Amino acid sequence: MITDTVDLGGTLLPIARAAISVALGRPLAAAENADWLQESGATFVTLIRHGQLRGCIGTLQARRSLLADVKANAVAAALHDPRFSPLTLTELADTLIEVSLLSATQAMRFDSEADALAQLRPGLDGVVFEFERYRSTFLPQVWEQLPTALEFMAQLKRKAGLSADFWDAGVRLQRYGVSKWKEAGGS
Repeated sequence: MITDTVDLGGTLLPIARAAISVALGRPLAAAENADWLQESGATFVTLIRHGQLRGCIGTLQARRSLLADVKANAVAAALHDPRFSPLTLTELADTLIEVSLLSATQAMRFDSEADALAQLRPGLDGVVFEFERYRSTFLPQVWEQLPTALEFMAQLKRKAGLSADFWDAGVRLQRYGVSKWKEAGGS
């Protein structure tokens, strides 16, 4: 069982870096023997290079072990984020890794977009937006770039492939929180 005394970041960050390094052909070991790594978990792995997003892939629902989820999302963020070309081994050296461990999602109940916006907690809520086949999510960290609920929601809709002013009674929203850890460094 994961407890507050466990150094999650001190374990998860090296696992993510090692998984990317191995995928790029350079073996790197990380400690993977903690029992709590076998508990199910949902994570996002974010890559930052020179202060800019370089990849971000994750899982919204816990469906596999925390160990497997972090490793798979790290490799996917580095090599399979469709917004970026695959990360190279040279780039990995100056890329910072952030791992976010997600809480379970909670459905939001609202009567209108204004009601939904009023319920959002800037800086705390990650949000999943869904309408028919359209879906997107932003981690709570995105509030740093989009500090108002209106901006946050507008960009979340655009990410889903809809217009920023779109709204329909069929919109579904879920919120979640994260615990996050980021490697130290200047990149």
